[in-house]
Amino acid sequence: MIFLRSAARACVLFLVFAAGHGAQAQLLSGRVSSAEEGAMEGVLVSAKKPGSGITITVVSDRDGRFAFPAAKTGAGRYALTVRATGYVLDGPEAAEVTAQKNAPIELKLRKLQDISTQLTNTEWFMSMPGSAEQKRPLIECMSCHTFERIVRSRFNAQEFFAVLLRMAQFANNTTMAKVQPRVAERKPNEELARKLAEYLATVNLSKGTTWNYELKTLPRPSGRATRVVITEYDLPRKSIAPHDVRTDAQGNVWYSNFVENFLGRLDPKTGGHSEFAYPVQKPGFPTGALALEVDRDGNYWLAAMFQTGLVKFNTKTRKFQSFPLPAEMNANTAQQSMVMPGGAHIDGKVWTNEVSKQAILRLDIASGKYEFIDPFRDMPRGVNHSPYGMIADRENNLYFMDFGDENIGRVDAKTFQSTIYPTPTRRSRPRRTMMDAQGRVWFAEFAANKVGMFDPQKESIREWDVPTAHTYPYDVFLDKNGELWSGSMSSDRILRMDTESGRAVEYLLPRQTNVRRVFVDNSTKPVTFWVGSNHGASIIKLEPLD
Repeated sequence: MIFLRSAARACVLFLVFAAGHGAQAQLLSGRVSSAEEGAMEGVLVSAKKPGSGITITVVSDRDGRFAFPAAKTGAGRYALTVRATGYVLDGPEAAEVTAQKNAPIELKLRKLQDISTQLTNTEWFMSMPGSAEQKRPLIECMSCHTFERIVRSRFNAQEFFAVLLRMAQFANNTTMAKVQPRVAERKPNEELARKLAEYLATVNLSKGTTWNYELKTLPRPSGRATRVVITEYDLPRKSIAPHDVRTDAQGNVWYSNFVENFLGRLDPKTGGHSEFAYPVQKPGFPTGALALEVDRDGNYWLAAMFQTGLVKFNTKTRKFQSFPLPAEMNANTAQQSMVMPGGAHIDGKVWTNEVSKQAILRLDIASGKYEFIDPFRDMPRGVNHSPYGMIADRENNLYFMDFGDENIGRVDAKTFQSTIYPTPTRRSRPRRTMMDAQGRVWFAEFAANKVGMFDPQKESIREWDVPTAHTYPYDVFLDKNGELWSGSMSSDRILRMDTESGRAVEYLLPRQTNVRRVFVDNSTKPVTFWVGSNHGASIIKLEPLD
């Protein structure tokens, strides 16, 4: 502990981590440096016991010092890894923690000549030449894979065109670990596909062995962004794709599996994992669910995607109840990605969407029947719409995000009358949403690089820019302190924003993380942030230290 006392900041960290564990508390700590920079701030240092499915990560402060919580790193041997773009760990790669005082570790980083393997999707966006319009279609690509796969390819424009047409026939709940073809053939816009192919052939390796543009990087975390502990829980199969994640009152973490018909549960205290299988309704069609929501009774509802319809999981009986679409609605293109049971206790109705019809459906739980609503029936035709993120108010009126365009929609629960509110930013593509205690609707504007809030009482929308370009926020969560949290498929960063002042901090995650639905546990102090790594088969817990 003499080493820790040499810096006041590290001493504070020690007191935070080791309180209640006695003077002989086990502690894994040290300093990160390199020949080029000396002491390095903002280096993510991760520790994992051999055979364990749990990885703990902390971040070095401005003096290069780091300290793991004593409560999270007991005695034993730990493999060490780092994340610092432009550098690799030169040693040591392991550490032994004992019951006695532990000497601090001196981690040495070595400069890396080829940084291309370390770039995030956002950094490839920053690096690639081209206009905003040329790059805009690429925001769809990262749903299934990283940009690195694109820029490392050697396809010419004609070959890329064929690849794009082929990829259009895969379901959107496809990952590299589980590729799922669509049953119904989709006809892409060939003119747009050809333009995109021509552009991609200018930024990949089709004309040489190196890229003809500078590779740009984001700065490492600093200041408040280093005050965090991140825990990653591996899931038992690489094919598992956790999409929506939320905790229950007992501290368990539940998640929807985007590519398999399982509802998953993680016990973060032990790392224990359970799966609950629900029936395949349409054999031969892509499996997996997207949205996971909870009703007032604590039961979980899943939107069954191409398996169609909705699925309810009774948490008391541990049994599923399926609500399939009727035959006349259940075409090969049918898809339910969203579900909103939040007001089901009011009128026995649950909201969902029909992606292929750009429409809303409402389930009557008692009868199992669905009602069809076209929320855009009074709007000009020829515009692509897509009802996506959903939230219900206290009367079970529905608010939804028009992910295909730029609108916030409201459907009256009694009359089905739809009201459309355009966002101030054109072509914003609002995605997922939540409602606060005041009835205000918070949402992520995926294509606008903004987050927003719709006030139904004032019928007004306010927007905030996210601090990092090419973030493409997927979802938002407003915590008990009035701070807004969001995540990105592209930057591997978690946003925490004070909406009153606009001040923000971004926490870098330890590895490439395809962030989807975000969740904040307000029962802890400070709050705890949870998210699934959709492509990484893991659940991530982020604990800010302030």
